[in-house]
Amino acid sequence: MLIDSDIMGQLMIGKSLLSCAFRPQILLRPANSSGSGNNVVLSEPARSAGPETAILDVFFSCRLVPKIINGGIAGIIGVSCVFPLDLVKTRLQNQQVGPNGERMYKSMFDCFKKTYKAEGYFGMYRGSAVNILLITPEKAIKLAANDFFRHHLTTKAGELPVTRQMAAGGLAGLCQIIITTPMELLKIQMQDAGRVAAQAKLAGKTVPKTSATKLALDLLREKGIMGLYKGIGATMLRDVSFSIVYFPLFATLNDLGPRKADGSGEAVFWCSFLSGCAAGSMAALVVNPFDVVKTRLQALKKAEGEVAFNGISDAIMKTFRNEGVTAFFKGGLCRMIVIAPLFGIAQMVYFLGVAEAILGIDRKH
Repeated sequence: MLIDSDIMGQLMIGKSLLSCAFRPQILLRPANSSGSGNNVVLSEPARSAGPETAILDVFFSCRLVPKIINGGIAGIIGVSCVFPLDLVKTRLQNQQVGPNGERMYKSMFDCFKKTYKAEGYFGMYRGSAVNILLITPEKAIKLAANDFFRHHLTTKAGELPVTRQMAAGGLAGLCQIIITTPMELLKIQMQDAGRVAAQAKLAGKTVPKTSATKLALDLLREKGIMGLYKGIGATMLRDVSFSIVYFPLFATLNDLGPRKADGSGEAVFWCSFLSGCAAGSMAALVVNPFDVVKTRLQALKKAEGEVAFNGISDAIMKTFRNEGVTAFFKGGLCRMIVIAPLFGIAQMVYFLGVAEAILGIDRKH
């Protein structure tokens, strides 16, 4: 979610699963009479068809293309709405405490104030173009992979237990990092450039301005394609662990609420919304240490006097030794705050059927 991709990606998957969850052609009919969402069942046509036909059933009955378009639209709107919070999160996570306890930003609000004063309104959106450009292909990969893995992880009885839903989400996250890692690497350089430049100015130095395109070309020229994948291991840890926390928590909370009166077994709108907000916020906080490690590893330029890191374990040890355990939760509040608007945007885009309207698809069939 921007917005770290783990957040936005899981919200897209969570909502898209609800959107196709109770269609008779394929899946996600409750496995018990109470409408529990922890196990889902493939309908008879999908189970009885051959594997190729079943895969097509999964893709087309869930309307993969509209889901991708809706995901992209929601992602772009989400970037526009909450990107300043993500920039603040990145700067808070990257700043290191000096030997005498000195730091540039004292809090989230202090970072907002100083960044806006020094760089203006558009400075709060540095790096957003990278997200806007790549968020749709990123979601396309994740949604398609999630549907594919859900199909192949379905048991012979047609059930999809929550543990397998978690596995599908985690595997989809692994596929997504093909786009996520370079996207966030470039985004982080642009977001943190203002902080690094300000620190350099205090030290009597200057840092030349750059762009995401120049950064990408320089990395490709100097280190090849793998230069764009610095921090891929930490990205994988964050995204997969987010799935492991988010999916079972969302399923559990969503099952607690009332069902719709139409007999579909779906939770009412406000219940799925609150469940998504709560599960997403909790998952974001739990995996924040991995996000801090990832952000610090992907920051190619450090401010004057800051420590460099060589891998995940080195980043964990040095961060803990120099700043203590609280450093791993820097920016955690920012990550939790963005969940509600992100989930609300995703819910509304799917609820309104923006992609279906664009494509001329009748949502009733």
